[in-house]
Amino acid sequence: MSPTFHAKTPLAQRMRPSSLDAIIGQEHLLADGAPLRRLVEQGHLPSIILHGEAGIGKTTIAMLLADAARRPFHALSALNTGVKQLREVLDSKDGLSFDAPVVFIDEIHRFNKAQQDALLGAVESGDITLIGATTENPSFSVNNALLSRCQVYRLEPLSTEQIESVLARAIDEDPIFQSLSIDLQAQDFINQLAHGDARKALNLLELAVQTADPKQSPIIIDDELVSRVAQTALVRYDKDGEQHYDIVSALIKSVRGSDPDAALYWMARMLVGGEPADFIARRLVILASEDIGNANPNALLLADAALRSVQSIGMPEARIILGQVVVYLATSAKSNSTYKAINAAMALAEKDASPVPLHLRNGNGVTKLMREQGYGKGYTYPHNYPNHYYAQPYLPDNLTGTRFYEYADNQREQHSKQFMDWLKSQAASND
Repeated sequence: MSPTFHAKTPLAQRMRPSSLDAIIGQEHLLADGAPLRRLVEQGHLPSIILHGEAGIGKTTIAMLLADAARRPFHALSALNTGVKQLREVLDSKDGLSFDAPVVFIDEIHRFNKAQQDALLGAVESGDITLIGATTENPSFSVNNALLSRCQVYRLEPLSTEQIESVLARAIDEDPIFQSLSIDLQAQDFINQLAHGDARKALNLLELAVQTADPKQSPIIIDDELVSRVAQTALVRYDKDGEQHYDIVSALIKSVRGSDPDAALYWMARMLVGGEPADFIARRLVILASEDIGNANPNALLLADAALRSVQSIGMPEARIILGQVVVYLATSAKSNSTYKAINAAMALAEKDASPVPLHLRNGNGVTKLMREQGYGKGYTYPHNYPNHYYAQPYLPDNLTGTRFYEYADNQREQHSKQFMDWLKSQAASND
């Protein structure tokens, strides 16, 4: 039986799905043959952790899983639940029921060690089925003992098309909205502001409808109205159009040009406009190698670490990581020497297919014929010589003397050049 709502009930609550089939999004978990769908069909519900950003269905899925498994459902929030209240729930199991109740804990990452330990015994004994929800990476925020007893499932932010479906369903099916004529013209802007959060999208729609002129018919929900109720400046940013590429270009050129303030501004424009944080992080990884390279090899390490962190944490916290990285890259020494070197090598490789010199060919495990042909013959093992270096040709004869890499005029690469010059001079003096 569907719950009854009154006008004061928020739209997001009124539109909460009443069955797993009614959920929009999370097909990788709920579609036919997907993990959570199989659990329901098999009548088996183990303890699980649902990991994902706010407003994408963690609480709803927990409630509907318990309902599908015909289990009692107890919802707690880590924000206002202490060990005492937690133990009261754990001790309240109905003695007439053979099924373990589902205890849902929102923001479980906020539980301290004592609170998480209080759950451990009940989960291990099967007295309860735990469903935890967290916006943080559970590998870092849930203790290992509890985590090892739970299956972790990652929920994804809703796509643009899925947010559109959520809003369309609200306009068509909500009992209060059905009595109104609503012309939603701000779909793209709401998508930008929602960042894949269905609850936020529904809240924005509801606020806009409540703020609009009640005498107007149809009620026009445009960008200006949504901007006003969201108290957010209208940001013009087309993620799929020309402006997307222009602002990405501005970000890259600002970092390349060592201007951290401009780089922060253009990146902020992208984030506010709804650009996925991991897209920005991937561009910074490429930039760290292309425009900084061996002038500061740590730049690539930091950018790569940022990409993995952004993917595991998500927005809005990912902005902090991206801000640190973009400032580091912008204020780092720059070099494109290795970028030019690989491009030059690739260009030559497309035109030249010289055979590998015999002394460089594999000399181990070769056939008798290959040995007779001289495979590996004449190769000198550098580690047997001073400084682990021995001058010998490594390019085909027709390419002898070809240079792809030129040391740039930064401290680190010049230090490498000095070392290589010294190495060669030492080898020459030992001949």
